[in-house]
Amino acid sequence: MTVSICFTLCRRLGREPSKTVSDTVVQFIRFGLVGVSNTILSYLLYVLTLYGIQTWKSGTGENYDYLAAQTVAFVLSVLWSYYWNRKMVFVADKSEQGPVWRSLARTFVSYSLTGLFLSSILLLFWVRVLGISEYMAPVLNLLLTVPANFILHKFWAFREN
Repeated sequence: MTVSICFTLCRRLGREPSKTVSDTVVQFIRFGLVGVSNTILSYLLYVLTLYGIQTWKSGTGENYDYLAAQTVAFVLSVLWSYYWNRKMVFVADKSEQGPVWRSLARTFVSYSLTGLFLSSILLLFWVRVLGISEYMAPVLNLLLTVPANFILHKFWAFREN
């Protein structure tokens, strides 16, 4: 459906959509599907880890359990995302694929910039400054991190050079 909308808009603007445009749209849709599964997994891991830490630990003072929970969710969900993005989204011929370690390292760096560093800063802002629930704050982060992740993955993490 999104592809047909893209083609219709291009034609209305007097342009025939190129194969590159349609390939990128399909790629973005696939990235979105992987992202939805990754987001659900990451959020479930975050909540379960946060709940586990808070249940195990009973103390007073500053509570940064949500940052620990985010780190656990981050590592496991990046591995999930990497696997599915390599299989479904940024697929290259075997002859074009570089070493797995290179794209995996780039994936971790990309997600570190947006999914861990930026998300942690935003979590601190949402929770400490605005008083938003630590269970709701990660959902707000998606507005900034999803587009940034696609750009980093498309043009850097899975680019083989």
